[in-house]
Amino acid sequence: MTEREKMVSGEWFLTGDPELMRCKARSRELCAEYNATGEREPENRVRILKELFGVCGDAPFIKPPFHCDYGFSIEVGDKFFANYECVFLDAARIVIGDNCLIGPHTCIFAINHPLDPDARRTGVAKGAEVHIGDDVWIGGNCTILPGVTIGSGAVIGAGSVVTSDVPAGAVVVGNPARLVKTVTDESKIARPE
Repeated sequence: MTEREKMVSGEWFLTGDPELMRCKARSRELCAEYNATGEREPENRVRILKELFGVCGDAPFIKPPFHCDYGFSIEVGDKFFANYECVFLDAARIVIGDNCLIGPHTCIFAINHPLDPDARRTGVAKGAEVHIGDDVWIGGNCTILPGVTIGSGAVIGAGSVVTSDVPAGAVVVGNPARLVKTVTDESKIARPE
């Protein structure tokens, strides 16, 4: 089994493997190309994202700069928006639904390193998928840790560190993020006509 196959299957893998290093180089080149685009190049931006991501829905918009490790493990739905300086470490799949908003300086980590320092020195790591449902709003300066699932309609308050699953419709804040309320019919506002 190759190191890439190990990575994709969620097993311990060597991060410095030559094939994986080539994948990272490709991703960094595409991110650099994307980050060099201007506001008047929306078609070019979409083209690059569709080449970078494993799955890319309609009307994605990311404010540069954006960084990721591989790109092919990232799946975003329709009308995906990410603000400035987002970082996605995608050793495992990062799956984001439709109509999601991600604030600036947010990091999504789908990779773990061993707790044991001897094992860390070998360069091994292990991915853990992150799943984010539809209509999720993640505030600025948030960190989403490996293996987390965030349910549809949830809101992650600015500066939160999400260490465990978040139910659909929950509003969580803090470090670690904790439930403070849920989105209810009473908290919804009328849509503009």
